[in-house]
Amino acid sequence: MLNYSQMPLDRASNRRKDPKWLKAQMNSQSRWLLVNNNQSLFVKDSPEVCYLRLSQVDHLDLSKSILLGLDDDDVAHFALDVSHVPDSLIEPMLNGAEFVDIRKLGPQVELKQGSIAALARGLCFWHATHRFCGRCGHENNMVEAGHSRLCENQTCQHQTFPRTDPAVIMIVTKTFSDGVERCLLGRQASWPEGVFSTLAGFVDPGETLEQAVAREVMEEAGVAVKDIQYIASQPWPFPSSIMFGFMATAVSEDIQVDKDELDDARWFSRAELNEFGQWHEQGSHLKLTRQDSISRFLVEHWRNL
Repeated sequence: MLNYSQMPLDRASNRRKDPKWLKAQMNSQSRWLLVNNNQSLFVKDSPEVCYLRLSQVDHLDLSKSILLGLDDDDVAHFALDVSHVPDSLIEPMLNGAEFVDIRKLGPQVELKQGSIAALARGLCFWHATHRFCGRCGHENNMVEAGHSRLCENQTCQHQTFPRTDPAVIMIVTKTFSDGVERCLLGRQASWPEGVFSTLAGFVDPGETLEQAVAREVMEEAGVAVKDIQYIASQPWPFPSSIMFGFMATAVSEDIQVDKDELDDARWFSRAELNEFGQWHEQGSHLKLTRQDSISRFLVEHWRNL
C-alpha cells in the first residue's frame, strides 16, 4: 500500500461547518496533533505519532485548531500549528515527544497514522501561506474548522480552500534490441549522491494527465512515449501535491537531458536495479528512491511484472 493514502478518519465535511458542533468536539476525549515548522509530533526515538489531550493544550489558542476528522469511535482529531508559540509553552507539553519531519520516518510510520500526520502537515502549511486574500490583500480568517479561509473585507469576502497541485510521475520502459527491457530513471543534482528516480512534473493548465506525462518525459529526457497507462495515485502534501502514477512505453531510446530539469538520466535493466542500494545509504553507489514514495512503488511494480 502507498504511504499517506490510507486515511482512516471521517472528515465530517458537512458537520464541521457548524460552530456549535465543532466546539462540542473539543472535549476530554479529543486528540491534538501538533505541527511545528512543518514537523509533526512523534514519540521520542519512535515512529509513533504523538497525540495530546485537551488538558495538555487548553492553554493554547484552540480557535486555530483544524479538524482532521472523526475516528470510528467518533473521537475528534485536530491539528494545531505551534510554529509561532514560544518554546516555554511548548516544551512542558512534550514529555518524551519530539518534532520530526514525517518523511524522515517514512515507511516506519503505521500507514493510517502516517496519513493523518501528512494531512495535518499539509493543512498547517496551507494556512501559514494563505493568511491574506489573493484578491484584495486583506487578512483571511480561518472558517469551516480549518478547511477554508474567508476574507475579512466586507466588500470582498472571497473564500479560499486548501489547494492541491496535480503532478504526474511515470516509469518509462522500452525493450531494447538485445531483448532486455529497461526503465528510464533520472536524478536531480540536489538529491543524495547516487539516487535515481522516475521522472515527474506538474500538470499545466488545460492539459490532461496523459499529455503531461508525454510532455514531461520529452522535456526532461528528450524521449517520446506512447501507451500511457494510469497505475496509482498518492497524496504528497509536502507541501501540497497529489501524484498520479503512470507507466509508458518509450518510442525512442536516445536520451537528451535538459540540465535545467535533471542532472542525469539513464536506462536501467531489472538486473541492474537489483544491485541498487537504498536512499538513506552513504556512498557514491547507485540507490533507489525513498521507500515511502510513489516513485519507488512504480519501480517495484515494474520490477515485479
